[in-house]
Amino acid sequence: MRVAALAWGVAVCGAGVTRLEAQGAVRGQLRVIETANGAPATLSDAVIFLEASGERPRGPTVYMAKASVGMRLREFVPRVQTIGVGGAVAFPNQDPFSHNVFSNSALGAFDLGLYRTGKSRATTFPKAGVYAIYCNIHARMVSYVVAVPTPYVARAQASGVFTIARVPAGAWRLHVWHERAPEHVETIIVPADGLSDIVVALDGRGYVPKPHTNKFGQPYATSRADRY
Repeated sequence: MRVAALAWGVAVCGAGVTRLEAQGAVRGQLRVIETANGAPATLSDAVIFLEASGERPRGPTVYMAKASVGMRLREFVPRVQTIGVGGAVAFPNQDPFSHNVFSNSALGAFDLGLYRTGKSRATTFPKAGVYAIYCNIHARMVSYVVAVPTPYVARAQASGVFTIARVPAGAWRLHVWHERAPEHVETIIVPADGLSDIVVALDGRGYVPKPHTNKFGQPYATSRADRY
């Protein structure tokens, strides 16, 4: 599967907002433009976040410091997870057989090794961007961890509707990511009472699912990939 290694500038924003600063919700509608005969995208896998444009009060450097992605029935659950930059994600094995979680991402490669049912291992995500996560035993297992430099983040609903609450008024860079399309970035101005007319159309017509390699950069052996 083709994955663009995205690296966003870490502009820490907003957590130290004073009580006098106006805040409102940012709401919008997302859709993915696709080929007529393709399987529809799961819109709830989209990640939407706001990155500060200009100076804002500096808050803590880690948002969403902990998260979890389970392994059940040879699947990562959830398929997409968000974490603050520098935060840690645990990968508990809830299957009755072993898994080996790894990523070859240029943002920060890791290999958690082989571990059995009931065990959990974790790793931190030091840079902002999208990390593709795989299992070295089961080729079908794919997950994405999206590390964000801001507390202003949301996941879209199944309908594509999204809401980011309590956003301070001002200029922001809106980021919208989905695995099937190039990342969308635009500057928005959030009034004191919020913004509710955002429409984002991601172009997924160029999406072609491709097999990924194992942690050694080699194709999975079809006779072994799912034997456990």
